[in-house]
Amino acid sequence: GALTDTFLGVPVIWFNYSASVIPIIFAAWVSCWLEKQGNRRLPSSIKNFFTPLLCLGVTVPLTFLLIGPVATWLSQMLAHGYQFMYAFAPWLAGAAAGALWQVCVIFGLHWGLVPLMVNNLAVLGQDSLLPMLLPAIMGQVGAALAVFLRARDARQRTLAGSAVTAGIFGITEPAVYGVNLPLRRPFIFGCVAGAVGGAIVGFSSAHVYSFGFASIFTLAQMIPPGGIDATLWGGVLGTLVALVLACGLTLVAGLPPRENTAAREPHPVPENAALAPLSGTVLALENVPDPTFASGVLGQGAAIIPSDNQVRAPFAGVVASLFATRHAIGLQGDNGMELLIHVGIDTVKLDGQLFTARVSVGDRVQPGDVLIEFDRQAIIDAGYDLTTPIIISNSDSYRTVTTVAVTAITAGMPLLTAEPA
Repeated sequence: GALTDTFLGVPVIWFNYSASVIPIIFAAWVSCWLEKQGNRRLPSSIKNFFTPLLCLGVTVPLTFLLIGPVATWLSQMLAHGYQFMYAFAPWLAGAAAGALWQVCVIFGLHWGLVPLMVNNLAVLGQDSLLPMLLPAIMGQVGAALAVFLRARDARQRTLAGSAVTAGIFGITEPAVYGVNLPLRRPFIFGCVAGAVGGAIVGFSSAHVYSFGFASIFTLAQMIPPGGIDATLWGGVLGTLVALVLACGLTLVAGLPPRENTAAREPHPVPENAALAPLSGTVLALENVPDPTFASGVLGQGAAIIPSDNQVRAPFAGVVASLFATRHAIGLQGDNGMELLIHVGIDTVKLDGQLFTARVSVGDRVQPGDVLIEFDRQAIIDAGYDLTTPIIISNSDSYRTVTTVAVTAITAGMPLLTAEPA
């Protein structure tokens, strides 16, 4: 059983959190909530000392007294459930193990099954669970491989490629957390393929005869003492089916369709004009909740409260400047216009988090090219105003700057027109 101890007379079941996610998230959420309550209710003279003390004093005991025992109990229930299912129908146990193993890894519940595998090897000299986990591993590898084959973004391809290599050797965290889970469908297809492959492995009665975590080397562990037989080929077949099925499903339906560039073709750019770099609600510059922009000291222009997550080039030109925090960009247009696009108010404090630059200083851009991508909802949740000023930095070179008379605008539509002095 699990190692137990007592704390103030309350039984404590010790639990290893090193491979868990949900217990840590829950503990962090409780600590965050307590911090807000402490900062709100305690006098300013003492809150800097007592608020952290309150967070630690409540969260630490709660973690050991509640989260650990609950996670351990759930792990033990999983082990008992697997034993019952395998006795009833091995193929059904294989399907369940292949489908749910990676989900259990995310929640840290898989550790409850590891003692079962060790016990089977110690008592019986063989284990039936470990072979069923190999399709779950290869299902995620196959999904990541499909992302590698289809992705157009260089960084995503690099991440997916390295995740495939690591996953083959049993390390699925890069594939799960870095590639498949953020895209959702690839992770689901990996689990579905793992279920199919696991059912094949269970039906073939494949076993391992030595302990080790699931990886490509598990196939060698499946060779029976009497030599290669049908059980090994069943394990190989289930593993290959999971890999190929996950890859195929993800290639067909696991990734968002490629953007229809024809449908997003920007309007022609009139001379001395700039198209809208974002979709959203147009706001007069004087209504921007930042006096530096609202006063026009940086130049004339407008603002957009974005409804999407991309900043696009408003004209043909070059990238003149790009802030290290990637929240603002300066452009030099072929028409002589100098434009500053500043995503959000005070978002420099995010220090580049939630922003991704798709261009570098000196790059040439055409109307509609993606310049910056940002996590709109996460920035809002962090408490920042996403009002985005779009400023003509060299406004002194123009007699007037006119903003299009609309409330809602789509990226690529005309936004600003300037009359030369």
